[in-house]
Amino acid sequence: MRLDLSDLRLFLHVVDAGSIGQGASRAHLALASASERLRRIEADAGVALLERHPRGVRATEAGEALAHHARRLLRGHGVLRDELQAFATGARGTLRLYANTAATTGFLPRALAPWLAARPGLRIDLKERTSAEIVRAVAAGRIQAGVVADSVDPGGLHLHPVADDRLVLVVPPGHPLAAAREAAFADVLASPFVGLAPGSALQDHPDAHAAAAGRSLAFRIRVRTFEDLCLLVSQGVGVGIVPASAARRHRRRHPHRALALREPWAQRRLCVCVRDWRTLSPPMRELLVHLGASPSLGAGG
Repeated sequence: MRLDLSDLRLFLHVVDAGSIGQGASRAHLALASASERLRRIEADAGVALLERHPRGVRATEAGEALAHHARRLLRGHGVLRDELQAFATGARGTLRLYANTAATTGFLPRALAPWLAARPGLRIDLKERTSAEIVRAVAAGRIQAGVVADSVDPGGLHLHPVADDRLVLVVPPGHPLAAAREAAFADVLASPFVGLAPGSALQDHPDAHAAAAGRSLAFRIRVRTFEDLCLLVSQGVGVGIVPASAARRHRRRHPHRALALREPWAQRRLCVCVRDWRTLSPPMRELLVHLGASPSLGAGG
């Protein structure tokens, strides 16, 4: 049978009204058009679906079966339509978001909590990547957006600042610099360091500036998390460089001193990275605006 949804709705209107004329009116069809469609439906089914009487019509046994399944199909179609609408409006679905280490461990958990709590049908597939990897993924169209440091080369992409990501020097409480408020990177180039694991874009940043000064950092140990780094610094293993937010977050549990770095490269910002704001899905645009992105500040908005 080649029935479409409008055929099923017409048939149900006629059966429920007990009249072809009233059913046609409910379906917003002319009587002649409705009658012709009903004859076509019966011819396609190969069996009579309606008993026609002077005072109206009544479904045959085959017609009752069709009506039963038509109601189920239309209910299912309604559920499907509502679910698809929920995906389209951002009430349901999964958003893929890549972010660098500083964003995934500090900024995003706090920022995403209220947004996700208000949208129980949404999920976020959050993956930690370096800023350079995120730029490549957005440029290739593998993801719609990511959160990167503004020190990355965005190529032809657009960056929208969303949070400060200032880097600080963390030293043990008894360190000679512990009483200072700030320090120059050159002051600690010869110090033993606690670093982040190889491949960390955040660690690559000071490493590159040390290399530019003709030095290499003397790592005693390299760890995966900011908390582990702060723990080891608090025990006097060495000094380290972390975002100011991470230093504040772990200072009570792992006492240390955080000093501002004088170098301009330490004044970083976290940015939303997109290829073209206009091509983002509505839920992704809503999420990025919640994070603080202002499309009007950059091209592609």
